[in-house]
Parts: sequence; C-alpha cells; structure tokens
Amino acid sequence: MAPILNGEVDIVIPTIRSLDFLENWRPFFEPYHLIIIQDGDPTKVIKVPQGFDYELYNRDDINRILGPKASCISFKDGACRCFGFLVSKKKFIYTIDDDCFVAKDPSGKDIDALAQHLDNLTKPSTPYFFNTLYDPYREGADFVRGYPFSLREGVPTAVSHGLWLNIPDYDAPTQLVKPRERNTRYVDAVMTIPKGTLYPMCAMNLAFNRELVGPAMYFGIMGDGQPLGRYDDMWAGWCSKVVCDHLGYGVKTGLPYLWHSKASNPFVNLKKEFKGLFWQEEMIPFFQSVVLPKECTNAQQCYLELAKMVKEKLGPIDPYFHNFAAAMVTWIEAWEEFNAPAKAKIDSVKSA
Repeated sequence: MAPILNGEVDIVIPTIRSLDFLENWRPFFEPYHLIIIQDGDPTKVIKVPQGFDYELYNRDDINRILGPKASCISFKDGACRCFGFLVSKKKFIYTIDDDCFVAKDPSGKDIDALAQHLDNLTKPSTPYFFNTLYDPYREGADFVRGYPFSLREGVPTAVSHGLWLNIPDYDAPTQLVKPRERNTRYVDAVMTIPKGTLYPMCAMNLAFNRELVGPAMYFGIMGDGQPLGRYDDMWAGWCSKVVCDHLGYGVKTGLPYLWHSKASNPFVNLKKEFKGLFWQEEMIPFFQSVVLPKECTNAQQCYLELAKMVKEKLGPIDPYFHNFAAAMVTWIEAWEEFNAPAKAKIDSVKSA
C-alpha cells in the first residue's frame, strides 16, 4: 500500500453540518490537511472535531476570494467542493461526502480508503489494452499471456474512483423502484477503464492527481438557481475522462470501498434530476464524439476546447448550456489565477 504522503494530499469535504463523522476516519485522516467547503447558510457554525488540520470556507469566503468569478461555484449543491480543488496546492485530492464512513473488508478489517486511492494513483494504468487479471501492478497479479510487451509500462494514473457498500448510488427512478436495495457485494478488484469508454463518476469516494487533471475536475453550475442537479460529479467524470483519453492518462475504478450510510430523498432527487434524465441521452453521445485537437497539451487547454464544444453542440438543447459553457471558461480563468499559468487562450474562447 502507498505510504502516507501527507505533504502531497488534501482531503476536500463539502458539508452543511458539523463534521462528527470525522471521528470515524480519525486514524486515517488525521495526518492530512482538510479543506472543508461549507454549503448553504454561511452564518451557521460548522464544528470540526479537535486534532484535525483544516481550513474552512463558506459562501462569503468564496465570494470574497473569487469576486465576480464566484458565479462558477455552485450554491446549495455538492458541486461547491470544486472550490477546494481550486485553492489546494497539493498534488493529490481526495474528496468524500459527510455521510460516508469506514467500511470493513470481508475479513472484518477497517479499510483505509485513502491509502488504497494513493496506491491506485501512484501506480500506472493500462487504458489501451485490457488485462483480464485487472490491475497487473497489484501484488499477486501480472500481465497475462498475449498482453503486448510494448504496453506493459502503462501510463500515469490521473483518477481513482472508489465504490461504496450499503446505500447504492442510484438515480431517483431506480431509488423509487428499489427503495430497500443495498449493495453488499465486495469485489476485490481494481481495473483501468479503457480508452474511449465513459463511466458514471461518483464524487463520494474519489481521488485524483490535481497536477494532471485538476482543471477538468469542474463540477459545473448546478443546484440553487439552476435547472439541473445531481449531475455535477458525472459531468466532471465525463469531462475528465475525455481529457485523460486525449492526454494519455489513466482512470481506475474499484477498490477502495467505504460505507454509504443514508439514502437521499428520491422525490427531491427526481426534481433535481428531471431534466438531466432527458438531457443525458444527448450529453453522453456528445462526450462520446468529442475529439480534442492535438494542439491541446494540458488539461486547461483541453477544457477550454470542451467549453467551445458545449456551447456549440449542447447550447441548442437549452440556454442553460450556454451559461454552463461560460462558467467553464470562468472556472479556467480562476484556475489560472490560483495556479501556474498554462498556454490556454481564454480570450479566443470568449470571442468564439
């Protein structure tokens, strides 16, 4: 398992409540720095258990720090977490929801989810040829007969997507028809998602290499005042995957598991998701058809090209996507202010 890289990791947590759940994670999280994004009422006092190294930002802080660019950070939605990605200076980000707890493996041992994510991120991925023993870099595994030797070095891993026991991550219609369903199956596997294949990314148990793909981990404008919710992490997943495919990075899914403790209200979720259930049938083919120009050599440049495409291809569906594309550009402008500048031409996107 990966060593403790406490100087290279930030844990980003969006919340509307006091963070008592951190007591459950204390053995694993205490060595690391936390960035807490308080959603909702900024006057509410969020209590954090003693002993944790953290910084906390509320909406007033976001508005003060970003000024007019604060419009790209969602309000009353888990997408607010991406402000933590923006202000972090660490190589790796782990983000987790406040209703998630330490799970146990089949032997009854507590799972150190962060350590497994770091193990995934610090070992290569194999997006160009599928290995039937899944992750060949894991102890006790290797490349099977017939796997090309020229591809065995792998590529850098940019995203580690973890899973959950107990409450599944379902959309509202599936919640309504399967209200008592629980995920009890622990699959002891990590695999690389093949190049050209999208997946539904869930942010409740997610880690990524901020240096490689951070600018593409934008969760969009959703929640308060927007016609769409609960697609924030999936949007970031689709964007980051096409960017990873273009730049030659890998995305892993599987271990680690955590324990998802409670289901959100399916009727509230249905209201948030309603338009997305129709729009996704056009959003997903859009992302499947994306071809980024070879001149895009980093995540910032790729994301600005995606913003152009969103405006052109998804804009006709609804004016929301025009606003979304503008927010994508604003996000990159903010990223450039907080991070080393890339060669992206933001002005050219604005004039497009």
